[in-house]
Amino acid sequence: MIMSTSTILIYIFLGSSSLAYLMYAKSQRKAVPLISGIILGVLPYFDLSIWLMLLLVFIVMALPFFIHK
Repeated sequence: MIMSTSTILIYIFLGSSSLAYLMYAKSQRKAVPLISGIILGVLPYFDLSIWLMLLLVFIVMALPFFIHK
């Protein structure tokens, strides 16, 4: 896997958004943001194309807005 500057920046964005979702889930005691944060934290470990990863990231980040529990 070639690590370009854009890939590294996307990984940094994923890590920070994962942490934000996990902190929000802890403070609000909600399961959907917790699951989204875990998925966002684990997603960079899979060797996916950059466009597929961005698509999955946007879907996972939108889940808490559409699933209310």
